[in-house]
Amino acid sequence: MNSKQAKTLKAIFTDPIPANIAWKDIVTLFEGLGVTVTQGRGSRVRVMLNQQRAVFHEPHPERVADKGVVKSVREFLVNAGITLGEGD
Repeated sequence: MNSKQAKTLKAIFTDPIPANIAWKDIVTLFEGLGVTVTQGRGSRVRVMLNQQRAVFHEPHPERVADKGVVKSVREFLVNAGITLGEGD
């Protein structure tokens, strides 16, 4: 994972939940973590990591994830075993 992906991961786990994370940054983070990302119908994006599956709706037209999407991404990552380290 590169530094930009680490910054995105840290933002996802920030409280209060941010509403200004670019969707492309979340997808790049997924790729850095080894998440399988496939395009579904319409704006659906299917993801899978460590036997955990989720479906997200790619935000449009703004291309910025709202708080609900960020919360769902956080829950997916936690369920897949991804969290911030102790020192982060």
